[in-house]
Amino acid sequence: MLKNYFNVALRNLFKHKFYSLINILGLSIGLTCFLMISLYVVDELSYDTFHSDADRIYRMDFSGVLNGSEFVTALASAPAGPTMPREFPEVEESTRLRGSGNWTIRKKAENNSYNEDDVVFVDANFFTFWDFNLIKGDINTCLERPNTLVISQSTAKKIFGDDDPLGETVVMDNDEDWEITGVFEDMPSNSHFNYNIMLSMESREEAKQTFWMSFNFNTYLKLREGSDPAALAAKFPDLIQKYIGPEIEQFMGASMEEFYEAGNSAGFFLFPLTDIHLQSDKLGELDANGDYKYVLIFTAIALFILILACINFMNLSTARSAGRAKEVGVRKVMGAYKSQLRKQFLTEAFLITFISILLAYGLSFLLLEQFNTLADKVMIFNSLLSFDFILIMLGVLITVGFLAGSYPAFFLSKFRPVEVLKGKLNLGLKGGGLRSTLVVLQFCVSIIMIIGTAIVYQQLSYIQNKKLGFSKDHVLLVHNPWMMGDKSESYKNEVLQFANVKSATLSGFLPVPSNNNNNLWFPGSNPTKDESYVFSEFRVDHDYLKTLDIEIKEGRDFSRDFPSDSSAILLNEAAVARLGWDDALGKKLSTYGSSQESPIVETYTVIGIVKNFHFQSLRNSIEPLLFELGRSRGFLSLKVDTENIPATIDFLENKWVEFAPGQPFEYSFLDQRFNDMYESEQKLGNIFGVFAFLAIFIACLGLYGLAAFTAEQRKKEIGVRKVLGASIMSIITLLSKEFLKLVGIAFLIAAPISYYFMSEWLQDFENRTNINFMIFLLAGSIALVIAWVTMSFQSWNAARVNPAKSLKDE
Repeated sequence: MLKNYFNVALRNLFKHKFYSLINILGLSIGLTCFLMISLYVVDELSYDTFHSDADRIYRMDFSGVLNGSEFVTALASAPAGPTMPREFPEVEESTRLRGSGNWTIRKKAENNSYNEDDVVFVDANFFTFWDFNLIKGDINTCLERPNTLVISQSTAKKIFGDDDPLGETVVMDNDEDWEITGVFEDMPSNSHFNYNIMLSMESREEAKQTFWMSFNFNTYLKLREGSDPAALAAKFPDLIQKYIGPEIEQFMGASMEEFYEAGNSAGFFLFPLTDIHLQSDKLGELDANGDYKYVLIFTAIALFILILACINFMNLSTARSAGRAKEVGVRKVMGAYKSQLRKQFLTEAFLITFISILLAYGLSFLLLEQFNTLADKVMIFNSLLSFDFILIMLGVLITVGFLAGSYPAFFLSKFRPVEVLKGKLNLGLKGGGLRSTLVVLQFCVSIIMIIGTAIVYQQLSYIQNKKLGFSKDHVLLVHNPWMMGDKSESYKNEVLQFANVKSATLSGFLPVPSNNNNNLWFPGSNPTKDESYVFSEFRVDHDYLKTLDIEIKEGRDFSRDFPSDSSAILLNEAAVARLGWDDALGKKLSTYGSSQESPIVETYTVIGIVKNFHFQSLRNSIEPLLFELGRSRGFLSLKVDTENIPATIDFLENKWVEFAPGQPFEYSFLDQRFNDMYESEQKLGNIFGVFAFLAIFIACLGLYGLAAFTAEQRKKEIGVRKVLGASIMSIITLLSKEFLKLVGIAFLIAAPISYYFMSEWLQDFENRTNINFMIFLLAGSIALVIAWVTMSFQSWNAARVNPAKSLKDE
């Protein structure tokens, strides 16, 4: 019997090729989108889950409020990690990471260096704490000694080729010799940190300090089996009181009680390892994290696209079922049971769904590389063949097949044969309330996605064109001039002689992702609980403000004519407002010198006020910032003439080779680094755009099929109208107007929904665009025009048919 159902289903598939093709094409495109977005979502949710003890690992974060300045960090102090297992029996062990920025590495006997961005200091127990695979070396001892390091497999291949690097000596930053004591397998892409070189923490003096109020280390705790993290976190206030309390009293002259009474706060918190990638965006993150909201958005897109495809399937199935009513009547007269008719219709629906799933897998195989580029991922096709995905697609097969086949299976099978064979079944669109509802739902989803795409790009355009308070255009960045040692100033002076270079500044601090430094500052020379503030600070040279066109509001810039400027600072307007000063010029601000167990107070004089500018993401408001003269050589920023950029780059590289032979030359542009800050929004806009197009395409595919069906059912009416003198345009209008009404209804539903959700998305930006309501009208017009063109094409074909052909059997 099952074979008979299958054979009949195949015959119907080939008998109605046009509808079968539309059904399979629409459903397979929807399933392809569903598969690829599901891959993306699964990858995002899988971060750090490969560690066997992932459920017991937590990051130790610190946050607090100091006189209105809130700071939330993914960091802890140097002694915090080693202290935790000693203080709390719930903590099995701890480990620390200390990001260290960019390094160069070369073989001891060679001159050519390799630039490496992904370098970190780690504790000796790194490979016993985490489940990263050490291919060569001893996991227990490889990082115990100072000046030892381990490198990734790809780094070893790049530097040593096929030679064994174990035991070899390399020179780091053209300065110190380090011994390679291990090689580890490249870290998985779904780790919230990813490094190629790990340096022993024993080599870093900062790691041995006992000062608790300096937060620089990413610290992880592994709890014992059965330990309650909430119960452990409840003990942290006592930890604060024991270790940080005496330092607050020493440096701020206040007890912890007085500190809290002044409205301040300080606390350590446990953050689950597997939540870091999607739910943590704090100062000191080891890498750029994802966003859980975007996972929800992409999940919704996947489901919407699949629903659109299913609606097409259901629409055409219900439309065609009316045409098969006589078949049902004849079968029932011949003795067919309801159950047999239901099984037949469901078999056809399951067959189409199964074919669509197979085609979707084929399309996914062909398009996955392009989707990886779009989503900035490294996902593999074999993941779609995993047991979990096969199980998901089995569920899709059952759900979609049942939904699409349920109407003809359970509705038509109930008809009495005598009514069906007399033709008492409404075949028009007006009688198809279910089909009308489904068309509205389809275009509602499509319009929402069009509006969402437009608003994302409107916000990106706002970001790119907003006045930032500094110049990001025509600024070329030469990376790592520190590689030249003491020659970096000479290099700067040399390139300033080139006609295309207008000005230059040496600093690792840029108003885009770069170095960042936060310190405790206080008026005068004695901190108090009421007048201590956490400010961001930039260490710059005398030419920084001039090169980046940052405007001085009051006072003056740093000047080589004033040697005393070594103890001078500039404040932005936000810092002055936070301090509550009416006249800041000449006032004194102090901070503690760095990396000492008993820090000394360093006092500076305010010589200028800088107009506020956006030195962080536009997601944030402008925070207090100060500038001080200092040695920071992460970048050489050059204001250049844009007429001949290639010649300028060639000149810079030739001079680089002269001043830093054997060192890699790298450059970028400040505006591109600025745009990179909004990569997640750009990715969202791109994905929205692609899938909005696919949503419209799928909706129009279904609309085209319904138009063909409607034209077929009304062909005699069309013939009569043509005989009576109706024009082709009037017939097109006749066949299209009902569908266009449905698109109009879809727009009225979609507009407020889109406004609500996109307004919520824009709340993530402190600086955001106003939603332009012309976008809604444009999206509605686009949907209306596309629907009309789709309907008109099929209606035009129907209107051109010779009336004699359509009326010949009357």
